[in-house]
Amino acid sequence: MTTTPPTITLDDVRDAAARLKGVAHRTPVLRSRTLDALVGAEVLLKCENFQRVGAFKFRGAYNAASRLAPEQLARGIAAYSSGNHAQAVALAARELGTTAVIVMPEDAPGSKRAATEGYGAEIVTYDRYTEDRVAIADALAADRGLALIPPYEHPHVMAGQGTAALELLEEAGELDALLVPVGGGGLIAGSATAVKGLRPGTRIVGVEPEAGDDTKRSLEAGRRVEIPVPRTIADGQALHTPGELTFSVNQRLVDEIALVSDDEIRAALRFAFERLKIVVEPSGATPLAALLAGRAGTLPRRVGVIVSGGNIDTGRFAELCGGV
Repeated sequence: MTTTPPTITLDDVRDAAARLKGVAHRTPVLRSRTLDALVGAEVLLKCENFQRVGAFKFRGAYNAASRLAPEQLARGIAAYSSGNHAQAVALAARELGTTAVIVMPEDAPGSKRAATEGYGAEIVTYDRYTEDRVAIADALAADRGLALIPPYEHPHVMAGQGTAALELLEEAGELDALLVPVGGGGLIAGSATAVKGLRPGTRIVGVEPEAGDDTKRSLEAGRRVEIPVPRTIADGQALHTPGELTFSVNQRLVDEIALVSDDEIRAALRFAFERLKIVVEPSGATPLAALLAGRAGTLPRRVGVIVSGGNIDTGRFAELCGGV
């Protein structure tokens, strides 16, 4: 009898952490007595909104890019992303002395596109509702001889993302549960690998927007399920199907998926700003939304939360918070 080996291991995450030391920020873990009292648990927030480029994505992008051969780095890097991975690859490329070309949707937040260009990347746009970003990026990379670093479908990317959870455990110690936003599945795959490798009894809970429940449906079906491209304020989680590699990890390690509405995400944005004094983007707020709305079920004593990013411009933030 043969079994498929895991695409990443705890040692891969530890190796990524060593590579990222002194390059990525070791982001803070915040506490709030108000939040603890509201949800009835001790909550520890790993704030990746304070990471370089404003999101966890820099961890995976740099871990993958830094492993490229010198001759490949000289040719450059390609990526596709709605914003945070775009910025992460652009910055990683700049740090490593090379160039980046990023395929971004036409409706990507203006602040994310501006930041990506600010790091020196070339932008190629597409319509996320009618065009295939993977096909566009694959063709671009082949035509120009670029190394393609996908936002989640890559072992080095997943391992890099998992370093956020590894740091959380190092600082917080024992956790009974960990809540993680789920888009393509790279962050939760890396996080679950790190946490289950060190604390097998910790419950791993992914959080998706209601309109983008592709991972929940896929886990329930036992196979990857495709849905229409979701329309949600959580643009970083607007995917139609989980990644193949990420799903193979998450199917083994993720215990459940919670869903939150756009209105619950808006309420979480406002709570984070008014009570925690931090700015969080909609995708980064979904685990907090699940806690505040009671979507994560009965909570155990100590709960970790990955706040995945804070890239949102002032106009959009005011618009979303004003609608609560």
